[in-house]
Amino acid sequence: MKILLPPSETKKRGGSGAALDLASLSLPSLAPQREEVVSALVALAGDTALSRRVLKLSERQLGEIEHNRALRVAPTMPAVDRYTGVLYDALDAVSLNAASRRWLGRHVWVHSAPFGPVGALERIPTYRLAAGTALPGVPPLRRHWAKGVTSAIESEQPEFILDLRSEAYVALGPIPASVPSVYVRVVTEHGRALNHFNKRAKGELVRALAEQKPRVRTLAALVEWASSQDIEFRSAEKPGTVDLVVGS
Repeated sequence: MKILLPPSETKKRGGSGAALDLASLSLPSLAPQREEVVSALVALAGDTALSRRVLKLSERQLGEIEHNRALRVAPTMPAVDRYTGVLYDALDAVSLNAASRRWLGRHVWVHSAPFGPVGALERIPTYRLAAGTALPGVPPLRRHWAKGVTSAIESEQPEFILDLRSEAYVALGPIPASVPSVYVRVVTEHGRALNHFNKRAKGELVRALAEQKPRVRTLAALVEWASSQDIEFRSAEKPGTVDLVVGS
C-alpha cells in the first residue's frame, strides 16, 4: 500500500540535512518538472514585489521569499517532519519509534507543489508554494504536474493507494485507472463533511497505520483492519471514495 498525503502551508524552519538533491527523490521521472519549478521559484525570489503578489504574502510573511531564494542551498529535513498544522500534529511522526518511521518511509508519499510526491523520509527544504499558485515561467501547476505524476505513479505499480490528499493536490496528480485506489472523505456520523476534524482524522489514521503496520493491499483489507482498531469506514455514494466517520 501507498498513502498519498497533502502538504501543509505551515512548515518547520531549518533542518540538519544536506542541501536539496532532486535526483534522490522518489518517482525520478519527475526530475525535469521538479527542476523547472525550483528554478522558477528561485528566480521569482529575486523580485520581492512580484513574489509578494504571486505568493499572496502579507508584510509579516516576507521571510518566505528568502526561503524560496535559498531552495538549492538551505538545510533539509524529512518531509513528514517538515510540515506542521492539524494533520501533521496529529500524525506526530517525530514521536514514532524507528520501526514506525521506517514504515512511513516505505508507504507514504507527501504531495508537494514544488517537488511533486516525495517519500515521507526524503529530505526537503522549507518553501512557499501552493497548488493553486500561478508561478511565472511555468505552465499552470495542474497542467505542469498532472500527466507526469500520473505516469510516475503508474510506473511504480503500487498494489493499492489510499488517497488522503485535498482535491487541489489530487488535481496535480490523478491516480491512474490501472492502480487500485480509494479517496478518503472525512464525515460525521450523519454524513456531514468536515474541515478541521478532516485533517486531524487523517493524521491519526496514518499514525495508527504506522504503529500497527498492517498488510493492506485492498480496500476490504483496510476496512477490516480499521474495524479492529475502532476506526469506522463507510461506503460512499461517489465511486472510488470511502467515508471515514468521526465525531464532530
